[in-house]
Amino acid sequence: MTGQGGEGVTPAIGHTGGMPSVMDVSTPATRFRLLAVLEAISWAGLLIAMFFKWVVGAEPTDLQLGVQVMGPIHGAVFLGYVLVSLLVARPLAWNNKTIFLALLASIPPFGSVIFERWAARRGELAELSLR
Repeated sequence: MTGQGGEGVTPAIGHTGGMPSVMDVSTPATRFRLLAVLEAISWAGLLIAMFFKWVVGAEPTDLQLGVQVMGPIHGAVFLGYVLVSLLVARPLAWNNKTIFLALLASIPPFGSVIFERWAARRGELAELSLR
């Protein structure tokens, strides 16, 4: 990057000049995005494990372990998403409707990512919003 006089300007540490990465947790909006994505990934893992347990009919010692592993992981990430949703509501100036929708989005599979995209389009995620 160059400044007005052509001299080099170094970007801030951790800032690449574009949209923040999903692993960036430096702001309330980026923390929310990270948990929304992790919640969706853990949902996917749990759904895959449940498919093998109930549809494929895995033996107790075989693929049923997937549900025993993914269930608690998804539970912890789910609780993290709910907690982060409540904690970022004030810094992001969310109204009650937005808070309710963020919490409601935690229930259906991949709802957290759908809500995150919706909130970004509406300007509810500060620097992550698509303006």
